[in-house]
Amino acid sequence: MPINLSTNTKPTWCPGCWNFQILAGVKNFLAKKIKNEEDKKNYAIVTGIGCHAKIFDYINLNGINSLHGRVLPTALGMKIGNPKLNIIGFSGDGDAYAEGMEHLVHAARYNANIKYLVHNNQVFALTVGQPTPVTETGFKDKTTPQGVKLSPINPIKLMLSAGATFVARVYADAKQIEEVLNEAFKHNGFAFIEVIQPCLIFHPDKNYKEKTYFLKDKKHDDKNFEQAMKRAQEFDYLIPTKKTKIPLGIFYREKRKAFEENIK
Repeated sequence: MPINLSTNTKPTWCPGCWNFQILAGVKNFLAKKIKNEEDKKNYAIVTGIGCHAKIFDYINLNGINSLHGRVLPTALGMKIGNPKLNIIGFSGDGDAYAEGMEHLVHAARYNANIKYLVHNNQVFALTVGQPTPVTETGFKDKTTPQGVKLSPINPIKLMLSAGATFVARVYADAKQIEEVLNEAFKHNGFAFIEVIQPCLIFHPDKNYKEKTYFLKDKKHDDKNFEQAMKRAQEFDYLIPTKKTKIPLGIFYREKRKAFEENIK
């Protein structure tokens, strides 16, 4: 009998929200990994605060719905307590790149065997659309009526620079989510996965998906750091133009001892 990964909680995401695709991809992946109730005890999830965090209520696994920006230290504590635990962390771009930025950088450096998905819709959607560190220049909302003046950060470049041993980006598509999680779980170390996910209400799709391409179709070498950096620079998180290219897939991966292996 297939393991039950669903809960009785009714989803409260907006109808058509791309989070439903992320949820489907994660559950499809887990359904193939978890074979029985005993095996289920070896998996756990951690979420922060934001629209992304509602996923905690819809996946029937143990875990912690943590504080804003504190997904990674919570996941690290869980991993140290039980190194055999398979942990998936979820954050939004505000949760990960604003409140949680310091934890993100050090998580990449520590290289604990944690898999981390960032739902990136480029706004604080749960609190009705304020800009985050990856919101494009010129974006206007009630808190920034004159438009965002700062340039967005590039999280892929940041993770590469911080020493992350697995760096990937996908679109909010169930199949892509499942495939990248399969690869991430083959990796012994910190896996950073950014999910491009338009917000239907506060940051609608601005031709992002049609500008994407898959790194594997370009014969990208995900062991080549310089090549990964070059690919990362192709998308600057501004509104896509005709010339914009948004790479999807695994930018980089390398073998390095995981943090918990150093704990005696």
